[in-house]
Amino acid sequence: MTTATATHPGLTTASPDDRALEYRRRGWWRDETFLDDLGRQARERPHKLAIAGRRLHEARTDTLDYSELARLTDRFAGALLELGVQPGDFVAVQLPNRWEMVPLMFACIRVGAVICPIAPVCRENDLRHRLTLTEAKVCVTVDEWDGYPLAKTLVALRAELPVEHVVVVGGHAPDGAVDFHDHFVAVPWEERHAADLTGRELAPDDPFVVLFTSGTTGDSKGVLHSQNTIHSAVRGYVDTFLLGDDLVAAVTTPLIHYSGFGQGVLAGVMLGGTIVFQDFQDNAGLPDLIARYGATLLYGPPPTLTEVAQSQRAEPRDMSTLRHVVTGAAPVLQQLVDELRETLDAHTYSLWGMSEFGPVTITRLDYDQDWAAHSHGRPIDSMEIRIDDCHDPDLRAPVGRLRVRGASQALGYYKRMDAFAAELNADGWFDTGDVAREDGRGGIRLLGRAKDAILRDGVVVPMAELEAVISRHPKVTEAAVVGPTGLLDDLILAVVVPRGDTPPTLEEVRSHLADAGQDARFWPERLEIVEALPKTLTGKIRKVELRERYAGG
Repeated sequence: MTTATATHPGLTTASPDDRALEYRRRGWWRDETFLDDLGRQARERPHKLAIAGRRLHEARTDTLDYSELARLTDRFAGALLELGVQPGDFVAVQLPNRWEMVPLMFACIRVGAVICPIAPVCRENDLRHRLTLTEAKVCVTVDEWDGYPLAKTLVALRAELPVEHVVVVGGHAPDGAVDFHDHFVAVPWEERHAADLTGRELAPDDPFVVLFTSGTTGDSKGVLHSQNTIHSAVRGYVDTFLLGDDLVAAVTTPLIHYSGFGQGVLAGVMLGGTIVFQDFQDNAGLPDLIARYGATLLYGPPPTLTEVAQSQRAEPRDMSTLRHVVTGAAPVLQQLVDELRETLDAHTYSLWGMSEFGPVTITRLDYDQDWAAHSHGRPIDSMEIRIDDCHDPDLRAPVGRLRVRGASQALGYYKRMDAFAAELNADGWFDTGDVAREDGRGGIRLLGRAKDAILRDGVVVPMAELEAVISRHPKVTEAAVVGPTGLLDDLILAVVVPRGDTPPTLEEVRSHLADAGQDARFWPERLEIVEALPKTLTGKIRKVELRERYAGG
């Protein structure tokens, strides 16, 4: 192993078929499925709590034990058969973090359908794109989200889409739609379709789920995974933290994203643990959820965890069960690690991943927890990483383009396999599009997207880290750092959303970065104030739009 590469001996030059055999030999891929996991838990621990979904606006929590989850899985599977769903069909599910999402995931496996999770924030054009691409036969949604009439929009679109049935959760189904409770919940389909469900289940290597990318530069791509490609990532995640059936995970990310779908629900069911979540974002209320269910692991992005720490500091609750705080999606700062240690008395771990692979790198149990503020960790067992010179992919480098490969690699982009293949080299290394630096322990620290990179004295500006630090300024809510012309020697522009009526000055931002120990070469040379940053549906900042806005000077 060189300082810039972490690989598995013996797999470097192996053929795809040989790698598949090796993945199975090592237990990263298997002949069982997540549906088998659910059946095992229903037999061995039928009355153990599987999920708890808090309904914030209704002041209640929906719970399912493993026997109930298994029974509802079969009931929902029968309901899908009644709607004409056949093996290989796609079922779109556009739900917030509600209990109905979980049995729907397993019901799709049961009937041999591919599930297509869609964010509730998706509007007409994005819905049209996703549903046309997948040709989903059924779309399960809610009546409205954030004031937008999702159900009515889908019913109106149905004439131009392959969707045959719009199913509405929570009542208020408009004309032309199916009421979810009446069709899926109220009828014991598991009794009527017991024989019909036999032999339809998805196999471990069949297409299982389509997860859409952020779409920062165009239409989002549908990342197609099998159960095995997700299992290898989930297995690596739980093994890193030595998680077992005593897991009680508080999941703050959407269940329609990889982190909630895989590291949340599927990991919990695989282990026989408990997963708790909320249908709306209420970060200040998360300590209540942790205390009530005795959560052992909390997962969320840094801004969420910052608000959790602030809430706990203002109103201390019993956090004695919490052992792991896992965070990703942005660099972790030392200040956050310190806050979580002081308020939650838990260790913090940093994770990096992507929809195409799931979690790839994680800081480890045997590291000092402060390491999360310096690294995104080293790869899980089933994955390999390497850093290439930005200008010559045949050269390894301490700072450069990050490439990955391994058992967690997606099957491809649905109906865009050529675009996926274009990111792979002859040896199977996938170009992540990110720039990273080695951390000295076989791991990495992400610096930002390669297409956004700026150089100072030949050194890559740590864009993501600068954004995280600037966002902690008391006068700043959120920040983006871009080069307005897209050139490598571009000036460094900070675009910030102010907190309150008095925005920060450029000198205040630069002084804040100095106090945080950031190299003066990387301080912004220009500051712009905005009411909101342009974002994709998954919350990623559309830097291409910022460049277009500020390229003129």
